[in-house]
Amino acid sequence: MTGLRADVRVADRLTAALEADAGDVVAVIGPNGAGKTTLLRALAGLVPLEGEVSVGGRSWTAPPALVRERSLGFVFQDQALFPHLSALDNVAFGLRARGASRSAAAEVARSWLERFGIGELAGRRPRELSGGQAQRVAIARALAPEPDLLLLDEPFAGLDVGVATALRIELARHLASYDGIALLVTHDALDALTLADRVLVLDGGRVAQTGTPRDVAARPVTDHVARLVGLNVLRDGETYRSFTPSAVTVSLAQPEGSARHRWRGQVLGLAPHGDAVRVLVAAERELIADVTPTAAAELGLVPGREVWLSVKETAVETWSHEAPRPLPSAP
Repeated sequence: MTGLRADVRVADRLTAALEADAGDVVAVIGPNGAGKTTLLRALAGLVPLEGEVSVGGRSWTAPPALVRERSLGFVFQDQALFPHLSALDNVAFGLRARGASRSAAAEVARSWLERFGIGELAGRRPRELSGGQAQRVAIARALAPEPDLLLLDEPFAGLDVGVATALRIELARHLASYDGIALLVTHDALDALTLADRVLVLDGGRVAQTGTPRDVAARPVTDHVARLVGLNVLRDGETYRSFTPSAVTVSLAQPEGSARHRWRGQVLGLAPHGDAVRVLVAAERELIADVTPTAAAELGLVPGREVWLSVKETAVETWSHEAPRPLPSAP
């Protein structure tokens, strides 16, 4: 296949252009309401759109192709498994819909369940599965027909950390050998950094940034992405300035040293972060700082405490951001 080319416009909700080549995994990130799920549902034909979508050189919009006519797999947030079918029959469903015989579909479905380590659960109904098991069935069902386009809408949402970690590893293994295009909606920077080779950032229904995971993580242009990757980002027109939480000094008195950047604010919250304590402060804008547990105790940091934050100029990275463009094709 030659790839995905899409110009998606959903009235009052989304305007997004993107390109991806066979084998690409594109992470779609952004705050709630940014249009991430709308993008996936528009590509799948589940919501009406203006614009064009083509996959593998074939248009899905001129004329409009029905959902069942599109070579796609969709993993929904709530699994959306057929409650009256067994795990095996759920996975076989797409194959049967594409004309495979019952025995052939069952054989392929069983092999996919085995790949995800749940072959022994083939005869169970969705209500008899745990959340992690049901999500494995949902992903296997989406992958079994070998679709040209795989759409994953927060596939790890609602799962325990250990279950999500194991499933992330399994999915990464399958995506590494997947010849189609995958779009992964996620709220987790780890997913974008470990599973994707491209990132599409949506904000307010529009594309705010595209690039490799490393580029987007290093120079985020939206507050949401900055929070995901743990950076402070300030914007002045088209100029962006970023610094890490560890570069921020927290004090109770106004700094008198050489730090060029300083803010006065109020502690909003604290949370463990590795060996440090991450402090969220409302100053001119919300900023985050990492301090040692000892420092947090000595400063008496609690929600509502007035503090000063300061950062040296040498710890600040500055760059300009050009107008966002569609995802480029892979070389």
